[in-house]
Amino acid sequence: MISRLLVANRGEIACRVFRTCRDLGVSTVAVYSDADAGALHVREADAAVRLPGAAPSETYLRGDLIVKAALAAGADAVHPGYGFLSENAGFARAVIDAGLVWIGPPPAAIEAMASKTRAKELLGIAPLDPAGVTEADLPVLVKAAAGGGGRGMRVVRELASLEEELESASAEAASAFGDSEVFVEPYVEDGRHVEVQLLCDAHGTVWALGTRDCSLQRRHQKVIEEAPAPGLPAALEASLLDTAVRAAKAVGYVGAGTVEFLVADGRAHFLEMNTRLQVEHPVTEEVYGVDLVALQLSVAEGGKLPPETPAPRGHAIEARLYAEDPARGWAPQTGALRLFDVPEGVRLDTGYASGDAIGVHYDPMIAKLTVHAATRAEAVRKLARALERARIHGPVTNRDLLVASLRHPEYTTVEALDTGFYDRNLTALTTAPGGGDLAAVAAALAAASARRGRFGGGWRNLRSQDETRTYGDPYGNHQEDHEVRYRPTRDGGYEVTAPEGVRVVAAAPDRVSLETAGVVRHFDVTAYEDGTVHVGGHRLTARPRFTDPREQTAPGSLLAPMPGTVVRVADGLAVGDRVTAGQPLLWLEAMKMEHRVTAPASGTLTALHAAPGRQVEVGALLAVVQTEERPEAQS
Repeated sequence: MISRLLVANRGEIACRVFRTCRDLGVSTVAVYSDADAGALHVREADAAVRLPGAAPSETYLRGDLIVKAALAAGADAVHPGYGFLSENAGFARAVIDAGLVWIGPPPAAIEAMASKTRAKELLGIAPLDPAGVTEADLPVLVKAAAGGGGRGMRVVRELASLEEELESASAEAASAFGDSEVFVEPYVEDGRHVEVQLLCDAHGTVWALGTRDCSLQRRHQKVIEEAPAPGLPAALEASLLDTAVRAAKAVGYVGAGTVEFLVADGRAHFLEMNTRLQVEHPVTEEVYGVDLVALQLSVAEGGKLPPETPAPRGHAIEARLYAEDPARGWAPQTGALRLFDVPEGVRLDTGYASGDAIGVHYDPMIAKLTVHAATRAEAVRKLARALERARIHGPVTNRDLLVASLRHPEYTTVEALDTGFYDRNLTALTTAPGGGDLAAVAAALAAASARRGRFGGGWRNLRSQDETRTYGDPYGNHQEDHEVRYRPTRDGGYEVTAPEGVRVVAAAPDRVSLETAGVVRHFDVTAYEDGTVHVGGHRLTARPRFTDPREQTAPGSLLAPMPGTVVRVADGLAVGDRVTAGQPLLWLEAMKMEHRVTAPASGTLTALHAAPGRQVEVGALLAVVQTEERPEAQS
């Protein structure tokens, strides 16, 4: 029997495994990098072992250090979670050789399926030879042979960019998974991403726990997942389940695993088998009423699964909450998560709590929110409303995008549920939501009430000019400003003069009630010292009355869109070079993803402050491109 378990991972999945261990009476051990010293998974474990360093290559990808940590802490089993070393056969063998129980499939099964290239060979599917790719083969997908989560993946639509994308994907894969191998395969446009959850014991029993649809993705990383996959023809669904079971039996699979497919034109194309627990496993757990982690531990202890697969019930949907700005190229965000509170009735899987910091070193996912209901329509409605009501104070997140996605007619009707959803709809989905003006009024009056409480004052017999406050709304494709004008009244209240048509019902530092068109709305307001104000689901920034001249930057300045590390600068790039619009100048790595910084216009590079290895904060000056003056038209 397992008595003490080490999780060779971090964040949400470590906390998830620890939760089951507490229920089972198993003590827990965490490992942590220096960047994670105060992380939630460290606080929740019974014991923790430091892995010196911050980068994954120094810490969570060091199997030797993790095995030593398990032995030092007295653990008798290791759970790899997902990502990092979860599909590394060498690490699995090292765990077993150390006399520890490995919570996963046999190393031979990992070798057969964890490498996407070898898995395809096993099923008779050959990848493309990069040297032989022609225009007729485009588009193609460059893909990491190990790992997942969208890292090390690039869609190539122009032959001239293939070599560059191979290099970029390889570098990203090496950083995320410790394996730089990539391959090339045909890219199927806008298919549905459907997968089958498997659970197998060592006695020949194989459970196929239905299907999941994971089609809503950005950068090949899943955003919203659900079970069962809706709208699949019965024959196609049966074929998916059968193929998954055959794949598992072919390699003597034991434990939890997932077989992924791309469904297009009524046909299923095999993608890969993930020899680990998936991020989206909660939706399967909710539908089938099982605890997959508990079953993983039972199987690892030699237990037998019941011969019959559990019966499904209802529908479950999961949304991944990311610290990122969807309207600005999905740029990851960092900073303090000042308040994080989710309504009751929602399953929350997270590695963060209020007050924790979101850093630059790892994936920007904050949490997964999952709901279960009798029908898909009920689950969609329930999750959208829960996300709206959640209080998330801190960096910009994709929360509003998730709500808009769940309510989009293509999603609610399964009309066009495919991986091209965000390519088609992102602009509309990231348009600033309504209510920004009222939220700004609430913010201004809450601030006025707080000042009145601290300093006194209010209505004067001699009427003064209106007070003016301006708030920026960072949501959407633009920085929308809201100007509010108001004045105190004789009865101790306030009169709003702009925007028009707003009557103040009540105003306090933390709650404001406003009436418009006969409808009273209540706004909870939380203001922070840096000028950020959260009003309900709106995140506003108080604008200074006067612009600080030190904040001005030279025309053509390239500022870091996110905090990260400069990993590459274009070969031979130097001050004085002429560059063209869109030309890649340098690459930043943030949260395990590479982000390309390009020239904003054609011109001359007059400054270059970036160098490989340099860490930069958001807004740091990277380079300056002086654009060319267009000659005046001759009359």
